[in-house]
Amino acid sequence: MTLSAGSFARFLLALLSIALGGCAHAARPGCNADIPALFERVSPAVVMISAQSINPYRVQGRVTRIIGSGFIYDAKGLIITNSHVAFGRQTLYVTLDDGNVVPARLLGADPIYDVAVLQIPKPERGKLATVPLGDSEHLRVGENVIAIGNPLGLDQTVTRGIVSGVNRILPETPLSLSEPLIQTDTPINPGNSGGPLLNMCGEVIGMNTAIVPDAQNIGFAIPINLVKSIVPALIRDGRMIRPWLGFHGTMIGPEVRRVLKLTLTDGLLVEVIEPGSPAEAAGMHGGEVEFTLGTLSLLLGGDIVTSINGIPTTEAAKIAPVMRALKVGDKLTLEVFRDGETRTVAYTLPERPLLPGDLPEEQAVLQQPTPSPRHDKP
Repeated sequence: MTLSAGSFARFLLALLSIALGGCAHAARPGCNADIPALFERVSPAVVMISAQSINPYRVQGRVTRIIGSGFIYDAKGLIITNSHVAFGRQTLYVTLDDGNVVPARLLGADPIYDVAVLQIPKPERGKLATVPLGDSEHLRVGENVIAIGNPLGLDQTVTRGIVSGVNRILPETPLSLSEPLIQTDTPINPGNSGGPLLNMCGEVIGMNTAIVPDAQNIGFAIPINLVKSIVPALIRDGRMIRPWLGFHGTMIGPEVRRVLKLTLTDGLLVEVIEPGSPAEAAGMHGGEVEFTLGTLSLLLGGDIVTSINGIPTTEAAKIAPVMRALKVGDKLTLEVFRDGETRTVAYTLPERPLLPGDLPEEQAVLQQPTPSPRHDKP
């Protein structure tokens, strides 16, 4: 995957990570089953997903085919996988553990969190194998984990490793992956996307979603607690309904101001205003001049938000609950520092549409402003 610029959503999720705390918890006792036994028990619930999409704007290379993984978590035929595997595809088929290939229907997808839910028909005889969803909050760095999936189309492949880190916020990640992730050295490859990362009790504690291509065995999984929190909305609404702030940036404090030697104030430096957003309509200004020093990279010249709904933006832990509570239709009131003066900017939050940066490049040209996956055909 190609890594690109960050976003305000990453900032919000970083605050969420801080607010929730990153302390380690003891793993559940008794999670010491051997890998062959785990594989035998869990692998029947892991499926291969074959998808195809067609780009009508190309003369050549119009058809994109993808192989991914997923796992059945409900005997009614509900499957969790990555959005980048399933969203926007014209055809979706699922290969079960017994070799049967069945059509799948996309119930809902969220490209920002990169989670999707599929529905397959229940078998006429017998029942579908399922895998239990665990608790990712209780992960410890160094804990043993395994991944089951279909790397490069090699079905039902198991690999082992450990949890290398938790609450990883990747600094240069596409918006679709801007969330606190589990880092693992468990080997995962293209085709593992959407497959389960399991603890030694055989519970899903993460969904494999990304790798660093130039590294060796640095992979990332979406915490299962995050997945569980949004799956009901995907089934109910077909998408995640979230408010659109329309800007993103970086928090600055005394240390940054000393480096820059500019007349600034502490707060959230607005670097980018999203086109067509309520922030643009309200007259907010983004950055215009790039400044880079070591690992520090800023777009200077934009507004500095000093408070959000009356809460100062100088303490991340205090902002996080305010941002989590925002809903479509709420009024957002910002105190903004610009050109040595402070002014108030207020606007009502609309639903955030699907933006080009939310999707991989091969999908972005095919999508509508907001996803409506319930209308996709299997």
